[in-house]
Amino acid sequence: MVRYRGRLFGAAFLVVTASGQALFAQRDTLTRVTRPFWTWRDTFILGGFAVATVGARPLDMQLAERLQNPRVQENRKMRRVAHFVENVADPGSFIIGTSLYAYGRISKHRRIADLGLHGTEALFIGSQTGWLLKGIFGRARPFVNIENPTDYQLFRGFREGSKFQSFPSGHSIAAFAAAAAVTSETKLWFPNSVWFIGPIMYGGAAAVGWSRMFDNRHWASDVITGAAIGTFAGLKVVHWHHAHPNNAFDRFLLGAVVVRNENSALSVSLKILPIFH
Repeated sequence: MVRYRGRLFGAAFLVVTASGQALFAQRDTLTRVTRPFWTWRDTFILGGFAVATVGARPLDMQLAERLQNPRVQENRKMRRVAHFVENVADPGSFIIGTSLYAYGRISKHRRIADLGLHGTEALFIGSQTGWLLKGIFGRARPFVNIENPTDYQLFRGFREGSKFQSFPSGHSIAAFAAAAAVTSETKLWFPNSVWFIGPIMYGGAAAVGWSRMFDNRHWASDVITGAAIGTFAGLKVVHWHHAHPNNAFDRFLLGAVVVRNENSALSVSLKILPIFH
């Protein structure tokens, strides 16, 4: 029993490790929006994710088998939590992001529109990156053969569909992209918020990664790689936009308004209001 619980805690530890690595990446990321887009620190953090992914691979099968133990799968509370956080991540994160953008534009709350737009952009970039890698690596999901976590085949994901699109985890990408974008944006408004918003957001993202393992849809290494992609998508999208505040994308989607000129004719204004007041 002790050994059994140890393996379960091991699964949780790997996912939480990815979350902690992501939260560490959040520190000082946007202290100055003029800092370089990519730094040696980013390389170090990305290397940490790579090490965690490689470290998880020998445990992929063991963790998957333990989580599929009938005593675990019969736990209704765990199953309800797993399904809830999965739906919050996908499609929930896209729905929330676009809703925040729409509400911010309608109500003229620039910060809310900014959060919704950049968060949704991070989700889109992360999801498309994940889709491409899924197709290229063609890794079989655990439910196909739980005893063969090394079942990769180049480009099989494009040919044979979802069953062979395990690597990386798309839900983890969405969850960590949302966590990184929200934490980064709110840190711009309230610098100290990272210490309470960050753990909440990344903790929720870690729960999403665990849920995908619980549902036998992903290996632990899928989740860690998904966490890396999502984290950097969220961080770099927000960083780039605030380092280039007058970019065409934001001018159109955050600044475009229809106005009536002196001759009563309608025209489109692309002026962006400052986000910091």
